[in-house]
Amino acid sequence: MSDILTVIPAHNEEDTIREVVTSALKYTDVSVTDDGSTDRTGSILKEIIQECAAGKYSHKLNVIIHEKATHIPEGLQDGLRYGVKNGYNFIITMDAGMSHDPDALPEFINFNPDFDVVIGMRKDMKNVPFYRRVISRLAARVVNYSLTSSYFAIMGPGISDCTSGFRRYSKRAAELIASAELKSKAFDFHMEALALCIRKGYSAAEHPIKYIFSNSSFNSRVLKQAMKFGLYLIATKGK
Repeated sequence: MSDILTVIPAHNEEDTIREVVTSALKYTDVSVTDDGSTDRTGSILKEIIQECAAGKYSHKLNVIIHEKATHIPEGLQDGLRYGVKNGYNFIITMDAGMSHDPDALPEFINFNPDFDVVIGMRKDMKNVPFYRRVISRLAARVVNYSLTSSYFAIMGPGISDCTSGFRRYSKRAAELIASAELKSKAFDFHMEALALCIRKGYSAAEHPIKYIFSNSSFNSRVLKQAMKFGLYLIATKGK
């Protein structure tokens, strides 16, 4: 069995799910969490499972089905649980909408195995609205500040992209996140997952990636939740 798993949460991604999954299957086993999709996402995944059974791909596909949408945290956490249970040494998480390039997976696979968290730093970005860039930078400031015990360490560990979802987790990092009682509700999952690992003393590194903004479920409610979670991280600084 491959020792690397790619986890992909998906909600109504019929336009891109086949390309993302079949491209990822060239490099690793894949687990998709179909998070309450009401379009053809589920049926497309069933087709790919049949293709895997027929030997079309060198890796296998697992599908976790949520009858109702739970959003990013539970979708990713269930995928991480599957990876931990099945003994994968590394678990990579990525987007289902082609914002992340599946052909960049080898860069994560071959990255220094000593790091517990490898973050895909969005250096080459296309079509990203200005407000999203600002929010990501502010989130990075908040998360970095919250990740040290000193109230005077303003820059923290200096991680530049704390909200990128294209990541590689070690087995122990995946176990930590999979077993945690999460506070996050949406995109703030990426902030929480990173905080859990760094506060545990686990190592982190960044690797530059290309990022193409497409559709997004980001809205004012999600922004308010992220701000609320940022305040929670600051309030628990040093704990």
